[in-house]
Amino acid sequence: MHVNGTFSIAPLRAFYEGAVTRSLTVRLRYLESLEKQIRKKEKDILAALRKDLGKSEFEGYATEIGLVLEEIRYFRKNLRALAKPKSVFPSLAQLPSRTYIRYEPRGVVLIIGPWNYPFQLLMVPLVGAVAAGNVVVLKPSEFAPATAREVQEIVQASFPPEYVSVVLGDAQVAAKLLEEDWDYIFFTGSTRVGRLVAESAARRLIPYTLELGGKCPAIVARDANISVAARRIAWGKWVNAGQTCIAPDYVLVQRAQYEALLESLKAAILNFSPDLSSPPADYAHIIHKAHYNRIMELLQEGKVVFGGHTNPERLYISPTLIVSPQGRLLEEEIFGPLLPIISYDTDEEAVKFIRKFSPPLALYIFTENKESVEFFLQQIPSGGTCINDTLMHIGSSRLPFGGIRQSGIGRYHGPYSFETFSHARTVLESPTWVDIPLRYPPYRNKLRWVRKLLG
Repeated sequence: MHVNGTFSIAPLRAFYEGAVTRSLTVRLRYLESLEKQIRKKEKDILAALRKDLGKSEFEGYATEIGLVLEEIRYFRKNLRALAKPKSVFPSLAQLPSRTYIRYEPRGVVLIIGPWNYPFQLLMVPLVGAVAAGNVVVLKPSEFAPATAREVQEIVQASFPPEYVSVVLGDAQVAAKLLEEDWDYIFFTGSTRVGRLVAESAARRLIPYTLELGGKCPAIVARDANISVAARRIAWGKWVNAGQTCIAPDYVLVQRAQYEALLESLKAAILNFSPDLSSPPADYAHIIHKAHYNRIMELLQEGKVVFGGHTNPERLYISPTLIVSPQGRLLEEEIFGPLLPIISYDTDEEAVKFIRKFSPPLALYIFTENKESVEFFLQQIPSGGTCINDTLMHIGSSRLPFGGIRQSGIGRYHGPYSFETFSHARTVLESPTWVDIPLRYPPYRNKLRWVRKLLG
C-alpha cells in the first residue's frame, strides 16, 4: 500500500470487492484483535503521547485509550443488532410489497487524524469504519510522530495491509491521498484544512465527514454555582494544555459574578497545580514551536491577571486568565491555555456576543435556572452542549459527536459512526402472485384512484 513513498489504492479496492468485510464475524474478529493489540501496547501508547504532547498517563488513558476501548466494546456488543436490516411498513401505493433498509459499507475509506488527540481521534473513527464493513486507510498527523508509529504498529499487528493500512507523511502526502478515488473521507482538524478537504472531495463527488472546531463559549449566569463552574471550566480548558477542539475558548460571565468567578478560577488552577512557574508534572506541553509562537502572540492581546508563565525550551505556557481581550483573541480559535474572561449584563447581550462567531462545536451553560438553559439552547446553535459541565458530552458511545456549519459536517460515535460509515440502501421486494393493473397504461379513469392512494 505504501512503498518507497508511493501509495496505491488498488490492493485495498480489490480486497473490498472480494467481499471479505461483508461478514459480521470477520468484522467482530478483527475488532477483537484490535482491542487486544491496544491493551498489549498500552504502556507504549502512553509513552508516545507523553513524548509528542507531554500528556500524563491519566490524560493519555482517560482522553485517548479509554475512549477507543469503550468504542470497541460498544460495537462488539451491538454490531449484529445495528447491522440487521430494518423493516419499514410500505406505503399504500407499494402494497403488497415488502420494504426494508439494508446497511452496507461505504467501501474504501480515508481517515485523516489531527495531532492534539492523535490516538483517539484516529482510532475511534477507525473502529466505526471497520464495524460498518469498510476497508480503511489511516493518515496520522506528522506532528505527533511517536503516536503515529504506535498506531502503525498496532494496525499492522491487527489487520492485513489490504484491510487497514497506515500512511505516514506530511501535508503533501495528505494532499496526494486526497486525490485518490475514495468512497468516503473522514477528516478531523482545522476549519482551514477542512475546506481544502471538502473542495477536493467535491471535485469527485466523494461524500465526507468534517470534524472541525471554533470558538466554544462558556456562559456563567448570575445564579451559577461559581465554585463548581470554576473547577469544571478550569479542567475543561487546561486538559491537554487547552489544545482541545471543544475546550472552552472564552468565558462570558454575568457582571455580578465576574470577580467571584475570577477568584474561583485562580483557586481552582492553584488547587490543580500549586506552582505554575515551571511545567507541572500532569500538564501537557504545546505541540511544536510554531504553535507556541502563535499562542505567545495571542498572549499580547489582553491583560493577564493570572498565570502567563512561559518556557520556550520546554514549549510550556501555563494556564492563563486574560481580561480586556482584543484582536485575534476575539477573532480566532485560541487552541491553547489562554482563557479570556468577558462580562455581560443581560442574557440577550451574551447571545449577541456569541452570534458574532460561527456556531460553536460545543456550548457550555452554567446556571441553576431551567428557563435560562432553555433560552440559551434555543438562541445559540452548537454541535453539542453541556449544562453545568465541560467536555463530558463526548464521553459516551451512545451519543453523537459532531459540529454544525463551520464547526463540522456529520457526526459519529457508536451507532452514529455505523450510520456515517454505512450506506442505508432501500430495498423493495414485490411478489409475483399478484400484479395490480392500476399503474399500467392506458390510464383512462385511473387518476382518481391514484389521488386516493397518494393524496
